[in-house]
Amino acid sequence: MNTLPRTARGVQRIFSTVPATYELANHVLTFGMDVVWRRRAAGIASLSGGGHWVDVCTGTGEMAANLSRLAPEGTTIRAVDFSPAMMDEARKKPEARDIDFVTANMGALPFPNESIDLVTMSFAARNVNVSQEALCQGFSELYRVLAPGGRFVNLETSQPPLPLVRKCFHLYVRLFVRQVGSRISGSKAGYAYLSKTIPRFYPADVLADMLRNAGFSKVTFQRLLFGVAAIHQATKL
Repeated sequence: MNTLPRTARGVQRIFSTVPATYELANHVLTFGMDVVWRRRAAGIASLSGGGHWVDVCTGTGEMAANLSRLAPEGTTIRAVDFSPAMMDEARKKPEARDIDFVTANMGALPFPNESIDLVTMSFAARNVNVSQEALCQGFSELYRVLAPGGRFVNLETSQPPLPLVRKCFHLYVRLFVRQVGSRISGSKAGYAYLSKTIPRFYPADVLADMLRNAGFSKVTFQRLLFGVAAIHQATKL
């Protein structure tokens, strides 16, 4: 029985239709910058240390694969997602042999309190953001499972601070992301949904405040490409 809330079940259905073309669509729509940004975020995350790393909302496992290439020997890497179809695609990667895959929702992770040293997430906070409350609850769940000194590294689209850049970015999303994504994936509903989540997501400073409200300290962020995306870092003290 699927115990996810109705809104989350809708997101789950959307992602079940796009696994085979999801990475290709992302690479085309970002002109390959998503690959560069994930590698940068993974490099930042890999400095965290500790032996237990988790990539939540792993999708097709790109971030988890990056982490596995950078992890010190003996590190346990788990990749968590609520979409079995997406994780089936992730398991095809060569790095999958070094990754433990866990089917679970970000809001109810099957890990004990203070048992994880590093949590990463990439291009998924928008999908958890069915409401601000839901996203804040998700961040609180990540805080729960992190050990003292553990870190959360999040890569996500953002809102450019310059009005003209922001307007151009939103226009690009409306005209290009929806149309091209739909053609590549064959899922009109999927990329209609994804194109709507980008313009309404939070600016980097607002997301930083939400992380602080969830209990995190030492919250910092770096904007990417004029602010169309951002990498946030947060620590549990």
